Amino acid sequence: MTDNADTRKYHHVAVLMGGWSAEREVSLNSGTPCADALEQQGYRVTRIDASRDLATRLAEVKPDACFNALHGRWGEDGCVQGILECLGIPYTHSGVLASALAMHKQRAKLVMAAAGVPVAEGRMLAREEAATRHAMEPPYVAKPIAEGSSVGVVIVPKGANAPPADKIRQIPDLDGQIMVERFVAGRELTCAVIDGRATAIIDIVPRGDLVFYDYEAKYASGGSIHVLPAKILPDVYQSIQKYTVLAHHALGCRGVSRADFRLDDTPGGTGQLICMEVNTQPGMTATSLVPELAAHDGLSFGALVRWMVEDASCNRSG
Repeated sequence: MTDNADTRKYHHVAVLMGGWSAEREVSLNSGTPCADALEQQGYRVTRIDASRDLATRLAEVKPDACFNALHGRWGEDGCVQGILECLGIPYTHSGVLASALAMHKQRAKLVMAAAGVPVAEGRMLAREEAATRHAMEPPYVAKPIAEGSSVGVVIVPKGANAPPADKIRQIPDLDGQIMVERFVAGRELTCAVIDGRATAIIDIVPRGDLVFYDYEAKYASGGSIHVLPAKILPDVYQSIQKYTVLAHHALGCRGVSRADFRLDDTPGGTGQLICMEVNTQPGMTATSLVPELAAHDGLSFGALVRWMVEDASCNRSG
């Protein structure tokens, strides 16, 4: 990572943001500061609010590289990556396979578990079946198979006589199916991979009236407190860093990724540590975790986005 402008491979960068997923607003809030920072770093920047004519727009703009600040389906699941591969435009973050795999939470869990990363018990089932009867003994979590930013997550508490049918029927489905998994109590912890190395770890403490690190806790000002570095036992800290890098490589990720964990260190708890998911295009908003982790490691926001652009390429298999 360098601040020497003469070493740049790319000069004209298209920042892809917005799009048409459920995370459109988050993407706009990520893309704008990235575009601003790249301009401050001396790049010529074209901001593109991605729509279904993206390939045509990119052919007109002819950027040297794309900074992919899209979130959610179509932008983060391999679809846009495939367009960029076809056009031969170098891009940031993970390639087609890793993006598609990480976005499909259940299949990603199978790959991570096979690599030795601990994950929660879970399965896919028809959304209507999940709304009609308990898919497993509560407490458990019902959520979309392929969404991010905690969109559509429903926690079914211990002792619930029946699932909250109305809420579950509102969960975005994939071919009529959603995902359920065992709820693990305790802390929510996150760690990133930047340039092949694990960062420090953040302990995310949602605001008192929030049940978990939901959409509001992620993006509203004051929605959560970030304890950095997390105050956890050294062996647990090292395990999280190890599993973060292991998951990154198992899924074939490139560039920056972020892994989210739960640790049950509640009084009388199980001590269980599980990886919930890997984000191949983590948020870059004012309240996002990766810029905070990078800054803790001495990497400014400008230097981070610059490195991400200079790391861009095609054929981004892990």
